[in-house]
Amino acid sequence: MGDEIFKIADFIGIISFAVSGFLAGSRRHLDIFGVSLLAFLTALGGGIARDVIVDKIPYSMQDFSLCLIVLATISVSLLLKLHKRAEIEQKLIFVVSDAIGLSAFSVSGALVALNAGLNAFGISVLALLTAVGGGMIRDILVNEVPAILKSEFYATVAILTGLCVSALDFFGYLNGYSVSVLFFAAFLLRMAAYFREWHLPKLDGSI
Repeated sequence: MGDEIFKIADFIGIISFAVSGFLAGSRRHLDIFGVSLLAFLTALGGGIARDVIVDKIPYSMQDFSLCLIVLATISVSLLLKLHKRAEIEQKLIFVVSDAIGLSAFSVSGALVALNAGLNAFGISVLALLTAVGGGMIRDILVNEVPAILKSEFYATVAILTGLCVSALDFFGYLNGYSVSVLFFAAFLLRMAAYFREWHLPKLDGSI
């Protein structure tokens, strides 16, 4: 049951991130190839980078269903003309889907790192990379400062998730139940950060 929940959460995250890449490309007037490329990289780029680091063949290159999900998302986005809808990223369904994806990808990245024998730092880095790596690639390709470097409490959720996985393993409490609780805790933390508009302190560079 737990595995099914995480699989569904992963799929929701892939769809949400693919839509994010689709919108980023369309709003910068890229052609259909450029828009599709951003959708694929945003949805799958973090997982690919994670697997390369731990010397594995990227999962998205073994399970074609992930690519089919992105293709279906692009097709539906075109049919619904999402690129012509203002501020769709602020809609509650998009925010919730994004938070689910963030939580699921953070947990999966941390578990992959743990299974690869990485230490607490490595686990946190892979949790972060899996969750936000695709978004960073998207922003760099469209010549923008990655959103996680200037936006609200987002990447911090992934880092905290990685640290929690490491701590649970260290104290011998890592199991299906604790991982499920951690997933929901990360989701709730992200939602609270969004609605309460939590931000990390910013440095004023003015002289």
